Amino acid sequence: MPAPEHLAVVIPARNEEQLLPESLASVGAAMRAAAEQCGIGASVTVVLDSCTDGSADVVAGLQFRWASELDLRMVAGSFGLVGAARAAGIAALPQRSGLWISSTDADTVVRPDWLIRQYRLAAVGYGLVLGTVVPAAADLSAAELAEWQGQHVLAEGHPYIHGANLGFSLTAYLRAGGFAALAAHEDVDLVARIKDTGTPWIATDQTRVVTSGRRDGRAPDGFSRFLRQLLPR
Repeated sequence: MPAPEHLAVVIPARNEEQLLPESLASVGAAMRAAAEQCGIGASVTVVLDSCTDGSADVVAGLQFRWASELDLRMVAGSFGLVGAARAAGIAALPQRSGLWISSTDADTVVRPDWLIRQYRLAAVGYGLVLGTVVPAAADLSAAELAEWQGQHVLAEGHPYIHGANLGFSLTAYLRAGGFAALAAHEDVDLVARIKDTGTPWIATDQTRVVTSGRRDGRAPDGFSRFLRQLLPR
């Protein structure tokens, strides 16, 4: 499998004007790093799903600021289901060969080397990269953070699947049939189908991201629900 020719980040957002700026700033830094160190271009598409707050203004403002440097796109609609929103973002991308898609969320901050590490793993033959997610320490008490850490092993070969930290080739995605219009677990569903096609994959802690530790997340069965069950208040 040849190295990717372009990187595309897709981020669904529903009323995320508070957390979206930091998320996009981190993705922008990752895009710059990938261009500098790997010589590869990247774009980011924010899918605004039934937003009634200032999320669109956040994206529009960054589009103006990034206009001459970074490729930031916006798709707006009433998708209702996170799986449908992710699928809409990917459908809006130029369907080019050699495209690598990186999935994250609007309440998530990625590291500067996030895209670089995905690119390098794709370049050695992986068509699917499963990354790890940790809650923002500032959103948890010391006891809650210790409880969470005690129940997680963040290492190579980990068992986790998170839509906030996925990477896959467009070829693998299309072969598997794409994201299903599901309200939850759309990531688990897609990953199972990609694996079923025989696509080489890796579960790694190299691409770790930090997501909000809030308990009132936008997806009904997403990371916030997991935290509510694990760390009841």
